Formats: sequence, structure tokens, C-alpha cells
Amino acid sequence: MKTIALIGSTGSIGTQVCSVVRRHPDKFKIKSIVANASADLFLAQVKEFMPEYAALADEEAGKAIASQIPAGIKFGYGEQAAEEAIAYGEVAFVAATGFAGLKYSLKAVELHKDIALANKETLVCGGELVMGKVKGAGIDLMPVDSEHSALWQALSFRANAPFRRLIITASGGPFYAYTNEQLQNVTPMSALKHPTWQMGAKITIDSATLLNKGFEVIEARWLYDAPLEKIHTIVQPESIIHSMVEFDDGCVMAQMSYPTMELPIQLALTYPDRFDCGLKPLNFEALGAIRFLPLDRKRFPCYDLALTALEMGDNYPCALNGAGEIAVRAFLDEKIPFLAIADVMRSVLEQTERMQTDSYEILKTTDARARALARENISAVYK
Repeated sequence: MKTIALIGSTGSIGTQVCSVVRRHPDKFKIKSIVANASADLFLAQVKEFMPEYAALADEEAGKAIASQIPAGIKFGYGEQAAEEAIAYGEVAFVAATGFAGLKYSLKAVELHKDIALANKETLVCGGELVMGKVKGAGIDLMPVDSEHSALWQALSFRANAPFRRLIITASGGPFYAYTNEQLQNVTPMSALKHPTWQMGAKITIDSATLLNKGFEVIEARWLYDAPLEKIHTIVQPESIIHSMVEFDDGCVMAQMSYPTMELPIQLALTYPDRFDCGLKPLNFEALGAIRFLPLDRKRFPCYDLALTALEMGDNYPCALNGAGEIAVRAFLDEKIPFLAIADVMRSVLEQTERMQTDSYEILKTTDARARALARENISAVYK
């Protein structure tokens, strides 16, 4: 039985990890569980899975439910208490969202815990730092993003396997064919209607802007030690092919399935073994055409900014991420229009001072500065 420290239990990925554990109670046990502030759902999860340790990162939310934690479960609240959860279990499943996920990943490396990584920001913001530490610790890092899980599978679970190209697919989101005039009228409600995936609000907006795909290119650069020229992106609107690897002899290996996150979530916990995950078999006769469309970086400014930040290197991807988190939140709160998300991020990138990313403290400083610059930009331009 594999024991898990589940970080980010109440989000979209975290709740699906819980579904996987329910499906295979003989194979998985949640040893510790952490959420940010969703106290009611968190409390229900604690009572269902009865971990040894539970923590809420938000102190006020934690204090409010402390008396309701079942007897025998150690409970804490606050950021330090949340980080302590990593000490439990064989594998740290990092499903926390945003920059906050980076500190959990670094803590897992410090404790020599294998990591199932569902937090993009860990590698977008700290790819060089984290991967250097992962290699030094001799631990396994299992990617949970559907695209990176697909690449990992096509590479036979070997991040160091040789390849000619990594081909990352995108659904294109709901606005792939929109004109610039149409994009000016996009609302939060329409942007949250993804055509093929059910995800959290932040990643759904990032998928609509294609920023998410740019972040996946940055992740691929660090996961597979791949230069940008060996990473190719393409739109696959049906979301049946989740990514492909092209090898030196011209062979292309693709991973295919109906769109679901439970497959890569479960595989990160069971590899190299595979078990039923409740996914229906592909009905090839009913699929119809599987299309491939170009992903032109100049047509999608957020995607272009992500690649630009990668090309700039050092702390620029970290700054872009911090600005993006603020800009997306402002869009969802109807403080800025859809197209302004890219404008805010571009402004922050231009104002960022270069720093080498050899410590968490530098990344934390970069993130805080980028968020402050984004807020200033929004206040000044979009009153």
C-alpha cells in the first residue's frame, strides 16, 4: 500500500486524488492532508480518510474547525503546519495551486520524498532550482499534467530517454478561432466554459489565453532537459491525443484517451503498474476526425509571453507567473478585460530585474515584486 501526503486536497486535482484513493482503498492511504481555507470540504475529507496528520494553511479557517477534528488526528494550521504534512507518507502529491506549491515541492525534496507533481508553478518558477535538487536527492518526480504524463509514458517513464522532438498538444480553448474584435467582448463566464476539460478557475482561464500551454513548454524544458527548439506545440481540439514524442528514427509515440485527469493522477501513484481508473475505452469508430491545427505564438500573446520569459531565463518565468495570477484574478473579478491579462503580464516582464534563481528566497522576492507591479498596473490603467 502506498501512503500519500496530499497537499491541496480541496482543489480540482486534490478532489480527484481522493476519488482515486476511494477506487483503490487497498492500494492507497492518505497519511496527511492539507488544504488552504476550504474548511467544510477539508473537514469532510479528514473524517472520511482519517489521516494521521491534517492542516489548513489559513490560520483563521484552521482555528474555526480545530474542535471538530476527530480524536487521534494531529491537527495544525498556518503555513508552517501545512509544510509539516510533507513528512508523512511515501509520496508527496503536490496539488496546491499557484506559487505556494513551490515550497511544498522543495520541502519534499529536502525530505527525500518522491513527488507526484500537479503544481505547474514548481517548474515554471523554480525549474532549474527544483530539478537540480531532485537529481541531487535521487528521488522520483512523477508529472501529473495530462500532457507531461503523456510525454512521460511515451518515453517509457524515462525523463532522460533520447528523443528528437516533444510534441505538446493543446485543445485550443474556447477562443482559438476568435478574432481580436471578438476577444474584446469575452466575459469571465464565457472564458470558464472550456470545451473539453473540467478544471479549476485559474487554469481554465490560462487555457483560454493559451498561457497554460506556454507554461507546459517551460515545464517540458526542465522535466526533460529539452531546449526550446526541440519542443513543438500543436492544437488537437478533440483532446484525445494528450501529447506525442518523435524519436530519431521518425517514429512518433502518442498517448490517447478520453480527457480525464484521473488517469495521470492514478498513474503517478502506480507506475509502472496500471490499474482500472474508471475510464471508458476509446470508441475509435465513433471518434470521427482527429484534427491537428497550428499554434502560432504571435496570435496568442500570453503563450508568446511565456516562451519569451523562457528565452530570457533566470527569474523572468517566475515574474510572469506572479503577474499572471494577479491579472487572472482581476479578470475574474471583472476589474480588467480579457485582453488586458496579456498587457499586465507584458508590463511586469518589462519591469522585472534579472536575478539568478539559485534560492527559494530569490524566487519569493521575484514573485512578490511581480504581484505588486501587476496590482500597480491594474490600478493605474484600469480604474
